[in-house]
Amino acid sequence: MTAELVTLNDNMSQTTLQDWHAPLSARSLSLGFLSAVQRPMRVADLVRRAEVMGLDGAALRVALGRLCREGLVQQVERGLYAIGPGGEALDRRARSWAAAEERVTAWTGRWLIVLVDHLGRSDRRRLRERERALMLYGLARTPSGAWVRPDNLADPLPQLAMQLHAIGLDPDATIIGDASSIDDQQWRGLWPRKAIEAGYRHWIAEMSASTARLPAMPVEEAARETLLLGQSVIRAINRDPLLPSALIDTGLRAAMIDAMRGYDAVGKTVWDKIA
Repeated sequence: MTAELVTLNDNMSQTTLQDWHAPLSARSLSLGFLSAVQRPMRVADLVRRAEVMGLDGAALRVALGRLCREGLVQQVERGLYAIGPGGEALDRRARSWAAAEERVTAWTGRWLIVLVDHLGRSDRRRLRERERALMLYGLARTPSGAWVRPDNLADPLPQLAMQLHAIGLDPDATIIGDASSIDDQQWRGLWPRKAIEAGYRHWIAEMSASTARLPAMPVEEAARETLLLGQSVIRAINRDPLLPSALIDTGLRAAMIDAMRGYDAVGKTVWDKIA
């Protein structure tokens, strides 16, 4: 098992510093374990891992049933589960954390704009899915209602649009790339630079401290810690807006991601000791 626990349906803001000590829900653990191993898992193995995390096996079975009904998980055969068709796009996005820096290119000062206000806001579930997709790609809402980000993502616009639609953006949303803005200075201030950079420093320090104390901890306690802290850092990486160097300390961001690669390896070593 690895520290790479991912939450596929999380709606926290980009600057939220999660208390990584907080217990995880049966839903999050079910999705996380299946995502991390990338193969079908027996329910007995899922229950054993859940018990390491302090979760009752019955609660995990209930969560699996609900996730199957939602299409996020599928029952491959009796007692054998895997990520389902409804969760595959978000799963791929969530597991892309280690290559996050490869998803950006040099910024020319142009903008990516997504217009969604014409789609309405009365369907609360649809609204949550839409805004989750936009935030996962680092877009921020302007006072006028448009969602924008620096146009520095490496994928071409058609591919980017397909990715956004796959994780919840409405097909009728208007997506404009390589755009200029008369509100350039205002848009540059949409992301709280100090808070984002403080988050990078926070997670680097937390991983360093955890790595130092793990050798003295019982195996199951160490496994819990690597999973809880690891999934929080991965969530932070996946929520990062991937801003260009003109707007953020990209070296600090790269340092956090590199530290997480090392911590992930530590977590895998610990979880390999769990029977």
